[in-house]
Amino acid sequence: MNIVRFAAGTALAALSAILPALAPATAQVQTEVPGLSLPTEPAYVHERMPARDVPYPGTIRLKVDATDTARRIFKVEEVIPVAGPGPLVLRLPEWLPGKHAARGAINHVAGIRFSANGETLPWKRDPLDVYSFQVDVPAGVEEITARFDHLTPTEPDQGRIVVTPAMLNLQWEAVALYPAGHYVRQIRIQPSVTLPEGWTGVAALDGEQKRGSTITYGVTDFETLVDSPMFAGAHYREWDLGQNIDLNVFADEEGDLAATDEQIEAHRKLAEQAVKLYGARHYDRYEFLVALTDEMGGIGLEHHRSSENAFPRYLFTDWEKSRPNRGLLPHELNHSWNGKFRRGADLWTPDYRTPMQDSLLWVYEGQTSFWDNVLGVRSGLLPKDIVLGDLAETAAYYDSLPGRAWRPLVDTTNDPIINARRPQAFRTWQRSEDYYSEGALIWLEADMLIRTETGGRKSLADFARAFFGMRDGDWGTVTYTFEDVVSALNAVHPYDWQEFLDSRVNGLTTNPSRGITMGGYELVWKDEPNVFAKANMVRRSNLDLSYSLGGTVDENGELTAVVWDGPLFAEGVVSGSRIVAVNGSAYEDDALKQAITAASGENGTPLELLIQDGDRYRTVTPNWTGGLRYPHLERAGSGQAPLDRLLEPLK
Repeated sequence: MNIVRFAAGTALAALSAILPALAPATAQVQTEVPGLSLPTEPAYVHERMPARDVPYPGTIRLKVDATDTARRIFKVEEVIPVAGPGPLVLRLPEWLPGKHAARGAINHVAGIRFSANGETLPWKRDPLDVYSFQVDVPAGVEEITARFDHLTPTEPDQGRIVVTPAMLNLQWEAVALYPAGHYVRQIRIQPSVTLPEGWTGVAALDGEQKRGSTITYGVTDFETLVDSPMFAGAHYREWDLGQNIDLNVFADEEGDLAATDEQIEAHRKLAEQAVKLYGARHYDRYEFLVALTDEMGGIGLEHHRSSENAFPRYLFTDWEKSRPNRGLLPHELNHSWNGKFRRGADLWTPDYRTPMQDSLLWVYEGQTSFWDNVLGVRSGLLPKDIVLGDLAETAAYYDSLPGRAWRPLVDTTNDPIINARRPQAFRTWQRSEDYYSEGALIWLEADMLIRTETGGRKSLADFARAFFGMRDGDWGTVTYTFEDVVSALNAVHPYDWQEFLDSRVNGLTTNPSRGITMGGYELVWKDEPNVFAKANMVRRSNLDLSYSLGGTVDENGELTAVVWDGPLFAEGVVSGSRIVAVNGSAYEDDALKQAITAASGENGTPLELLIQDGDRYRTVTPNWTGGLRYPHLERAGSGQAPLDRLLEPLK
């Protein structure tokens, strides 16, 4: 999810250290083997024990016992061949593809012990690299055995729940050590897992053999293993979507799997439309791994030949309610092309110790977020009004986002490392991973600009096919730089794409909703939420008043977010505080909405809120007379607009 040339390594590391923070990634050398492209020089090289592009001797044998679902423990036995006596460093993966940060679950490892020829071997953790375990291999030893427990979370405050009585999500990077000093693609490993009796397990690994409740896979490389997680469970169903894509669904209860023919047909059209868009396939097979669950933790993670996705149980059984959720699978499938096959040069790393640099996530995630809505509508998974509502919400958010005054979009690509999606006091000022949604608006504008300047003869689809659809059948990795993106856009339609992208990615003042205007729509305001916002408020059991009072309130009156410089902010109200009463009456959603409406205009009734902040109570009178305010998109003009044409299925 690829080899250091040592002669160039030191110079490249030094160059990385002096490059400006927002500079584009440096170019990488690529090698090609039949059917597989491999990057060879990372953007950063560790001076201490750098990874080498040489094979590790022998094949690791990994066994995982996943039967203890009551205590949610994975028991691991790993047999690691060694070349001879001396120091050996074994690491748990740290910097994880798809997470764009150091998120390895080292804190869940317990009971680790090493042995050889029946004798226990002492170990020591590296205090400067706490994911590393140092073992001295005695003379005459050909392999050592590592045993440990991976204690998966039993409560959400310990981390994401990955084991329940009905299903599990096995991520191999959490249960496998690898020998340091090698490109992980050069380490051979044969994994096996024992599941609870009667369970089915699916992973995008080859050579599967079953014996009782144990599944053993063929020998693969460590990089492919980490990129091929497993979902397993007692309630399972599989659908063939065509295009060598399978939909594998695991559920809390058997009845949750009751999908209609129409629902599955929409997923088939997703597979069809994705392949038509890119004109190539960068997988030999692709496995959607989907959990319908109220017990296992949520996830949306991409892999080259599979996905890891969790939905609420009602995905199929309450199709209407699930409308806002249905862009997730289009998003993950796009990543097989954008993010896995093509990847930012500074994001690709040869092992899981090398820090990732995320400067091109506005392509990786931003353009994927553009295409997930498009493919969602084209396939029928997403209703068009939901996507227009989503666009209205996104444009309104970035049009008024205070944080855009100080923090450029490119700097938010560091947020997976800086913040790791922890709660924020004032997200609208701090900013978060905005390269997703604001990035999507940039690519919408690029699409509309190409359509306008070529009279509709070309679009961003031409870029997608050329840039991500190259080398049909290649499921390696081809890296790119900022300059490569500019060059590919110019090949589609000559324009000053350098300035276009630089101003929007590195600048502070551009209009983020220009693509909507060019697409024939305009952002307007109404006193009722659009269908997307309304569905999200129902799903989240909250009241979004971001564009009126400047906050979001849950069903108990607790403020889950406060907008920087908004009316509530001006009164010193912060998230975590609670609205106890509205104009002297106990808090209710409808009462608050009615009071905001009554306060509108010059002669409105002032709004009075009783706020509880911990053990303190006080009354505030927010200065807001604009009534309820929600963003919508409306057609500007008549006839079919460019944005409408973008959302039409490909023939």
